[in-house]
Amino acid sequence: MLFLKYLLMTGGIGMILVAVGILTYDLSIEVRYRRALAAGGTGAMPAVPQVRWRTAIASAMLAWAPILIALSIVVIPSGMAGVRVSQTQGTLAGTLYPGVHFVAPLLETVALFDTRDQLFTTGSLEDGKNPPGAPGKSQALNVQAKEGLTLGLAITVRYRVDPKRLDYVEANLPQPIEKEIVPPVVASIWRELVPSYTVRDVFAARREEVRARAAALITQKLAADGIVVKEVMLRDIQLPPEYAKGLETLLLKEQESDRMGVETDIQQKQVRIAELQAEATKVQEVKQAEGAAQVHVLQAKAESDAMQYTLPLKEKQIQQSKLEAEARKESTIKNAEAAAQAKVIDSKAEMERRKLLADAEADRIRVTAAADAERMKSEAAILKQNPLLINKIVAERLSDKLQIMMVPSDGKFFFANDVLRSMNVANHGSQAEQVDDAGQK
Repeated sequence: MLFLKYLLMTGGIGMILVAVGILTYDLSIEVRYRRALAAGGTGAMPAVPQVRWRTAIASAMLAWAPILIALSIVVIPSGMAGVRVSQTQGTLAGTLYPGVHFVAPLLETVALFDTRDQLFTTGSLEDGKNPPGAPGKSQALNVQAKEGLTLGLAITVRYRVDPKRLDYVEANLPQPIEKEIVPPVVASIWRELVPSYTVRDVFAARREEVRARAAALITQKLAADGIVVKEVMLRDIQLPPEYAKGLETLLLKEQESDRMGVETDIQQKQVRIAELQAEATKVQEVKQAEGAAQVHVLQAKAESDAMQYTLPLKEKQIQQSKLEAEARKESTIKNAEAAAQAKVIDSKAEMERRKLLADAEADRIRVTAAADAERMKSEAAILKQNPLLINKIVAERLSDKLQIMMVPSDGKFFFANDVLRSMNVANHGSQAEQVDDAGQK
């Protein structure tokens, strides 16, 4: 719609410029023609000019049609609202909300108002910024308390214009309202309200009460002018330097008094705790003694009850022990008798074994003696037949390094009869010496 509005405005202005261009061109030709007549020239004369007044006037009149249509179109942007102001009737009732509206061109205009939330602030904000055009920029609102001391209040009022009452605001209130209405009303209410409270009440004791009363009065006062107050904030309070110093000293003393009171309460509680602990210990010891006595009594009763069953059991155990002793005695006697009989049997068996061994040894000796006698008889017969075996046996027993050879005595089968004879002679000689030595020994 804005494009259409600007297009119509451009078309209307273009048509006016065309009409002006036509008149200018025609008038320039007429001026040239009159100059030529005045000069009296004989040359070719330009044609008699005809000014196109009707065409220019018609074009200019037609140009007002798109211009008037464009002027009748009003576009209200988002976050804004408007009210129509007539040149003949004044402010007209009704609110124009965001969107496209039509008004009577040249007779009606639209006054725009910001319907979004706005802030009125005194004193510096936490981020160090203030809304543009705010009165008392970076300066707190000075008010007097009940004692006559001056306080600096940092206040923020959040408000917005009631869209339904824009016709009343436009017709009856000075503009702009964020400068002409809100600051004086807020300042006057705080300056009327705070003097009924002391500095201590405003600063700490009744601070929320003061803020709530001020918010109620400001809301009521501005509501009558079509302004909706959403919130009133008391951000900070600047105390007078002397009062702040005295208050700091007083607060320190109060803190010291509170600390002493807390320490006294702690000590009293510690004493009470010690008393309760002592009483608890006493009660615990009494309970423990009573419990121990009850335990002893129960143990005595249990032992007494147990004795009634223990004595018969002991008697039975004694009888059982006697029977076991008699059984062990009988068993021991029987074991002794059995051991004696076993020893008798063992002794008899040992005697029989020894007898058998003696008989066997005697038989062995007899057999050995008979064998030796038989061997000696056979050896005697052999020696009798071969006397030279004695020499061989003697030689073998004398030394293990001698080698004995058995040859026939006649030497028929040997080539060295002389050698053998000499050896026999030597052997006879050595045997004779041995026999002599043996005889001497």
